Amino acid sequence: MDAAPSPHQVLARKLGDSFCTFPNVEAIALAGSQTAGVIDSHSDIDLYVYTTSPIPLSDRMALVEKFRASRADLGLHFWDSGDEWYDLETGIEVDVTYWDLAWIEEQIDRVLVRHQASTGYTTCFWNTVRNSAILYDRNGWFHALQTRCQQAYPEELRRAIIAKNHPVLRRVIPAYLHQIEKAIQRNDLVSISHRVAALLASYFDVLFALNRIPNPGEKRLLTIAAQRCARLPKDMSLHVERVLHAATLTDPSLITDIEALVDGLDQLLREEGFDPATSLPLA
Repeated sequence: MDAAPSPHQVLARKLGDSFCTFPNVEAIALAGSQTAGVIDSHSDIDLYVYTTSPIPLSDRMALVEKFRASRADLGLHFWDSGDEWYDLETGIEVDVTYWDLAWIEEQIDRVLVRHQASTGYTTCFWNTVRNSAILYDRNGWFHALQTRCQQAYPEELRRAIIAKNHPVLRRVIPAYLHQIEKAIQRNDLVSISHRVAALLASYFDVLFALNRIPNPGEKRLLTIAAQRCARLPKDMSLHVERVLHAATLTDPSLITDIEALVDGLDQLLREEGFDPATSLPLA
């Protein structure tokens, strides 16, 4: 017997039934922790609404008023276009992101067709579409896009991500490690924090690429890596924790901890047929 739907799933379906009444909504999908299998007491609803044109803010306000919210912030444009609110009845946080059809198609083409890498988070949009649960699909557009996203990890993309993200860890002159060294000498905690975050973003981009797994984003990375990556650097979690702890201090031990973290990744690169001195395949 199937388990009863959770309060999150029930609310998500109700929201999908309301958003699909807008004529410019092509598809609605549920993603995030609800489909990634990492739900906890802090999990929200990550709803992606795919549109052919923007939904007027007044219409979105009316929708939220119908559902009732204890607090709402609508018309957000800090990252993607979106709305967030807390459902009054359940207390569940609702995070709605609006993505234009042409825009998301371009993001998927960038990685799956042109194999273009970013500095960190290269394959996050691919991961989101690939692992979404469809709530509404007016003409089958999202199903077709999601089917494209089920393809195997392109080897050219894998190599491009490693070539772009591995050198900036410590090898090239402007590498994050060298920037952190300067920040320690300047006693600049803000700069240290900023550069450590960037280093970890590129580190995990390389790690997930090595394992041919789309990057899940910035949350629960150690847990997800342990669950999904067949190959991990030795004592990776321990080294990450040491780096993060040392980053709260302007202590040179942070450099030693970063070196140990990247040493483990370099060993994994060698085992996977890459040369850490060039960030390119050995053959």
